[in-house]
Amino acid sequence: MKNTILLIEDNEQNCYLMTFLLESHNFSVVVAMDGHSGTRLAEQIKPDLILLDIQLPATDGYAVAMALRNITSLQHTPIVAVTSYAMVGDREKCLAAGCNGYIEKPINPETFVGEILPFMPSAASSESTT
Repeated sequence: MKNTILLIEDNEQNCYLMTFLLESHNFSVVVAMDGHSGTRLAEQIKPDLILLDIQLPATDGYAVAMALRNITSLQHTPIVAVTSYAMVGDREKCLAAGCNGYIEKPINPETFVGEILPFMPSAASSESTT
């Protein structure tokens, strides 16, 4: 069974690239173009991982992460911020909002999938069997 990743990202080029990379590694990807629809979709599909842009229209990714953490069924779902915010303190701000990880944009297509793998719930179980 494919792991499902919810990608909350408003930039179409970023969506295309990340979706292409993830699907080529056998992940199922669902895309939301804003925080409100991303939160609603997350509650419906219960993804294995959420990739969250911080600079979103209407509601920023910090607020989205906090809203996701307030949904009981998503409290343990890993959230990884994928953002162009790369100033001192930005990583800590993402983690404080409820994200489990942080990847800077522009992403590196050669390393991107490897960067998210440690956050996949199946990563822990596969490590214990090796």
